[in-house]
Amino acid sequence: MNETKTQKVQGTNLPLKGDGGSVLTKYFTLTDRQKEQFAALDALYRDWNSKINVISRKDIDNLYEHHVLHSLAIAEFIRFKPGTSIMDLGTGGGFPGIPLAIMFPEAEFLLVDSIGKKIRVCEEVKNALGLGNVTTRWCRAEEVKEKFHFVVSRAVMPLPDLVKIVRKNISREQLNALPGGLICLKGGELEQEAKPFGKAAETVSLCDFFEEPFFETKKLVYLPL
Repeated sequence: MNETKTQKVQGTNLPLKGDGGSVLTKYFTLTDRQKEQFAALDALYRDWNSKINVISRKDIDNLYEHHVLHSLAIAEFIRFKPGTSIMDLGTGGGFPGIPLAIMFPEAEFLLVDSIGKKIRVCEEVKNALGLGNVTTRWCRAEEVKEKFHFVVSRAVMPLPDLVKIVRKNISREQLNALPGGLICLKGGELEQEAKPFGKAAETVSLCDFFEEPFFETKKLVYLPL
């Protein structure tokens, strides 16, 4: 993959832009560095989205609510301890991995996608933000052999298919308050998807975390593996 030079974000006086700022600080207490990094996402994704369509062009104005805050629902569900390793499967343009990496700078993230141009965007955003806790890989998830404490995903793949792919990647080491496993962000009716796992699959409505109407049909599924 060819890398281009990217100017890193500097300074601590960058405010979170417009609704992006209010919708994040409404729910999270952020450091100056985190505010700076989150603020930079707007220009970065607008620029890259004009070249490579990683977010629906109709939805770019909703970046912070529909993509950043949605990703951070995982941060409302679990606070990753320092040293936690997480794989973001089917990361696309970097969601949920990039927002989570900003929120948990002492955790380690591997962002995986089978589409090279999307991984290029992740790599450039990572470099611009100075996210030393993020690595990216252009490959299919089946090719990843390492172990992680958690796998996270916002991909649309059915839950049973996701489990088949990532079961091999879950470490037996327990570092966090919850056992290692799969954490998915999904929408719609999940009863049939979760049925094979019985009570082991925990489903949480995101409207328990966030009051915006967008989250009324959104859910988080946690499955210890």
